Amino acid sequence: MKKSNLSFIIVMALFGATVAHAQQQPNRYIPKPYDPASEPLYQTIAKLDSLYFDTYNHCKLGKMAELTAEDIEFYHDRGGLTTSKKELIESIQKNICSKVTRNLTPGSIEVYAIPNYGAVEIGYHTFTNKAEPGQSQPSKFMIFWRLKDSLWQVHRVLSLHE
Repeated sequence: MKKSNLSFIIVMALFGATVAHAQQQPNRYIPKPYDPASEPLYQTIAKLDSLYFDTYNHCKLGKMAELTAEDIEFYHDRGGLTTSKKELIESIQKNICSKVTRNLTPGSIEVYAIPNYGAVEIGYHTFTNKAEPGQSQPSKFMIFWRLKDSLWQVHRVLSLHE
């Protein structure tokens, strides 16, 4: 047998053994179903999400301003970065009020505590735009809720669309 053929056979045997070994290993990257570490924190953030997006859906901008931190950072994969609470509220008034409704995807919220800060909420939502038929595709969001002086506020937002 030629040396090149023998090398090829050895490489293929090693590859086959590696594949067989990998198939025997459990897949460590399949996430477990979400189970909140703190049910009270989960309920608090779920209630805040509902309250915040009630202000969004019904143009209650005064209440929205109360729930939004002065040093907000809103990262939007289409609109860019907004770091002004005033500009964010004005943009919602101009572009969202009476035009767009946010719908939380049921069962999608995950909440994780961030010690000495507050919590992060991760989930999916859709939007209904009165000017366009149907609903948007579900899109992912992350909201960083800061607890400061006994007040929960939206501090950071990451909004992604597919």
